[in-house]
Amino acid sequence: MELTGRLCSTNEYATLTLAEGKISKSAPGLSEQAFGGRDIYLSPGFFDIQVNGYAGFDFNIGAWGTAEEVSHDPERIVERLALSGTALLCPTITTNSEANILEAFSTLARLMDTRSEFSSAIPGFHLEGPYLSSEDGPRGAHPLEHIRPPDWDEFQRFQAAAGGRIRICTLAPELPGALGFIQKLVSSGVVVSIGHTAAEPETIREAVDSGATMSTHLGNGAHAFLKRHPNYLWEQLAEDRLVASVISDGHHLPGSVLKTFARTKGFEKIALISDAVSLGGLPAGRYAKGAYEVLSSGKVVTSGTPYLAGSGHLLDFCLANAIRETDLSLSEAIHCMTAVPAKILGLEGHKGCLDAGYDADITMFRMIPNQAIEIVATFRAGKCAYQKPNFEI
Repeated sequence: MELTGRLCSTNEYATLTLAEGKISKSAPGLSEQAFGGRDIYLSPGFFDIQVNGYAGFDFNIGAWGTAEEVSHDPERIVERLALSGTALLCPTITTNSEANILEAFSTLARLMDTRSEFSSAIPGFHLEGPYLSSEDGPRGAHPLEHIRPPDWDEFQRFQAAAGGRIRICTLAPELPGALGFIQKLVSSGVVVSIGHTAAEPETIREAVDSGATMSTHLGNGAHAFLKRHPNYLWEQLAEDRLVASVISDGHHLPGSVLKTFARTKGFEKIALISDAVSLGGLPAGRYAKGAYEVLSSGKVVTSGTPYLAGSGHLLDFCLANAIRETDLSLSEAIHCMTAVPAKILGLEGHKGCLDAGYDADITMFRMIPNQAIEIVATFRAGKCAYQKPNFEI
């Protein structure tokens, strides 16, 4: 199969040949016979390293709504995200009881072993919690009754249920035993991300010295009011060894903050994520017996508080907003949601690039007025996961 269009990385036209799940050839110029066109951009597959669920479907068990509102159906999430250009993702399991976390990971592992369409989309899993701050603000929407200190034996049970596929663990480094826990995670090949933390700056430094390499949704999962300086946000922003994931949906970070983060970290150290939750994409209203509310803007909040409860938008929306609100060019913003996530997980030799020899994970889109993104096709491992209806070459 051949795809043709404009490469996001160089702004030049190219035709890609796909074979056996790989890009076998990348040739300059457009091809009239190939799928695509002059106004189509070719991007490495959008790669979201933090997705909890979407459109009424959840990777988690009983986390965001009642059984009538939300169903535990991981395959439907993967299918739905393809419509928005997300070719690759890390299902994110959040703070819950041990039994529910084990069940969620077990379900994912079974699908990975039996469904090739599912496994081709998922390079690994993300565990966000339960080892997080118990303070209001930093805890975010994570349920207080399930917050607990790091427990290596428990984590090993999670990893066993996941078939060894937990690749990212978000935790608060100030918790008892957290620094030693970080060292064990890193030694076992897990990326440690600092998040939902109330740590003092020196503890952030100690966490990085222990092996933490990432910040989870920097600027969110934080106190509503902070000491001016020093604080845990400045410390993570200034730490060159940390890559920061950010939610660029226009709700989680004001435009000025997003621009400052992008300027400070640079496009090599920013990963754009959605942090989408199962209530995202649902009609406005209250859910989970009133615990959460979806606003008309698509914003998802904990009812009666200023605190967000995950995102209601996906990477296509986040990409367009990042370009509008920061100095990032299209190619740089695409880099932040393709090459940077691939590098975080040590996959930079296989994913996040459209050179010959790379995996054929590809997103094709148009730029439409006011810099919105229109997805026309999503490919995973060389197979079309989504094609816009009636799309004409």
